[in-house]
Amino acid sequence: MASAATLLGEVFGFDGFRPGQEEIVEAVAAGENALAIMPTGGGKSLCFQLPALMRDGVTVVISPLIALMRDQVRALQEAGVHAGALTSGNTPEETDAVWEALDRRELKLLYIAPERLAAGSSIGMLRRIGVSLIAVDEAHCVSQWGHDFRPDYLRIGELRRALDVPLAAFTATADAETQVEIIEKLFDGGQPRTFLRGFDRPNIHLAFAAKNGPRTQILNFAAARKGQSGIVYCGTRAKTETLAQALREAGHAAIHYHGGMEAEDRRVAERRFQQEDGLIVAATVAFGMGVDKPDIRWVAHADLPKSIEAYYQEIGRAGRDGAPAETLTLFGPDDIKLRRSQIDEGLAPPERRMADHARLNALLGLAEALECRRKTLLGYFGEAEVTCGKCDLCDQPAELFDGTTAVRKALSAMLRTEEWFGAGHLIDILLGIETDKIRQRGHSSLPTYGVGKEYSKPQWQTVFRQMMGHDLVRPDPDRYGALRMTDAALPILRNEAQITLRKDTIKAAASRRPAVKSMVSEEDAPLLSALKAKRRALAEAAKVPAYVIFPDRTLIEMAERRPANLDQMAQVNGVGAKKLEKFGAAFLEVINGEAEAVHPSRRKLAGHSAGTIFDQLLAVQAELSRGEDGTDKPLSCSASQLAKVAQLRPDDDAGLERLLGDRKAERFGPAFLDVLRAAG
Repeated sequence: MASAATLLGEVFGFDGFRPGQEEIVEAVAAGENALAIMPTGGGKSLCFQLPALMRDGVTVVISPLIALMRDQVRALQEAGVHAGALTSGNTPEETDAVWEALDRRELKLLYIAPERLAAGSSIGMLRRIGVSLIAVDEAHCVSQWGHDFRPDYLRIGELRRALDVPLAAFTATADAETQVEIIEKLFDGGQPRTFLRGFDRPNIHLAFAAKNGPRTQILNFAAARKGQSGIVYCGTRAKTETLAQALREAGHAAIHYHGGMEAEDRRVAERRFQQEDGLIVAATVAFGMGVDKPDIRWVAHADLPKSIEAYYQEIGRAGRDGAPAETLTLFGPDDIKLRRSQIDEGLAPPERRMADHARLNALLGLAEALECRRKTLLGYFGEAEVTCGKCDLCDQPAELFDGTTAVRKALSAMLRTEEWFGAGHLIDILLGIETDKIRQRGHSSLPTYGVGKEYSKPQWQTVFRQMMGHDLVRPDPDRYGALRMTDAALPILRNEAQITLRKDTIKAAASRRPAVKSMVSEEDAPLLSALKAKRRALAEAAKVPAYVIFPDRTLIEMAERRPANLDQMAQVNGVGAKKLEKFGAAFLEVINGEAEAVHPSRRKLAGHSAGTIFDQLLAVQAELSRGEDGTDKPLSCSASQLAKVAQLRPDDDAGLERLLGDRKAERFGPAFLDVLRAAG
């Protein structure tokens, strides 16, 4: 078998390894279990493709995207390597060719998607073909804490045990928590040989900017780089289309890409981007793993990414050839609100959602960084030795000030309201605005009421955002977005520590245009997210669209009115008798923490005058259950009997006797008739 250096030159055409590649290749070729964390563009694929040629048998490569597999297989075949892929995108002829090559024992690399492992026949098939190594690309997809979780990746550990062959896992983005989960899920907790090649991409310039006319900001950024290939990541499918159109109108070659497009249209877009020089694609994150174009000169985010891991992965698509590349990430209050709601509307347990809020805080810390962004970014991944000079804050340092007083005021408002409220209500307290909520709760009498008038509402929002970026406060999923202090906030609150904030972003907020009005107030938004999460869970269980459970407008009204019981819930538009019976208690539990236990007969009367009469009859019955003097044998009516009395409203003793029988009519009749007459 030829040596690694010989194959590197003869097959792949390289005269030397990139930093770190050689030792990984040697370990994988020797059959060691390995976990390699390498920067995007660091040459991960070579670290399993080259050992595959050095080992007997077939190397199975588990990869998450068909486009990525097809590109790598095509490149290997052009280099003279016997490689193939079994994917849903294959033509019948392509699939036949792969099976024939496997039968002839010619194939060296077989690419498959993780979803194929769900088929019961897959392990048997892989046993038959003589697999000698499993390579897992984008291994962070195994982590439920990561940004690209793929459930089928959880089957890879089972495959490794069944085949009893070494496994090599590769990823570009894995913080310490994700690394632990990769080892646990893929290697059964056994310690693979780990290679951490550093996360720095020194050729990429980092920049963030607060949104202030975001379309114009993106168009200006693209205009300064006309004729260069670039990606604009957008938060919605609609925005990819409108922004691509705006770029074309500005004279750029631009296309859009999102998961809602037909498969063939997506393939055409991918092919055009790979082949055409200077093309810009406005895309959702569906245009993600598998983008392997080496000369992408810039990546812009029109909306805030989901996390630092996602951000790092997405900007890593620029400058894979090592030449200079640039990035720009826009962010604003609406982005953060959207990301918070996406976390709260998920079906993850509270501790997972709390961790996701902390991850978002880390991204805000990067957006609101006080100094060198590269230092903040790489510090998140555990790298302390950082040399930069290639970020906007190194180009032009931020204007800073001692923000201890402002932060202490905000923390004090949280403390005095027992950490039960979100930023919107806390800012109203600091500004001394007398809202209905402040009147109802008596918060105008708090010592912190009106102490923050030195800032406007947008400026206080910036202060709170910077506090989140420093991870001083986090939204509490159990309290529908109410802010809770972290341990890091306590020394500042006690005046034992100081904190520096960015003055430039606070000054900029003073002139910022008001955000688009949300569906609900800032205070009600987290509850609306929780109601949507409940709706989603019920809809998935019933296999129906979410709106069949309740439309958005009904959930908005629930969030604003916060009904306390079924009677109040019945008054919400869109909550009919049938839906009240099926879903009322579930949504009340979300709103109030628990739902009052109600007899089905009473539930049917919810929202009607008969319901109030039922409650009054029940109270009277409780008083007379042992007779007027309290010494008789206990007697009571059933809930269905009380419901009939409440609905039919008999107006004399004979009518009551027909419904209740003579003994019950004798004990309760006069008092029940008094209730019915009072009700009119």
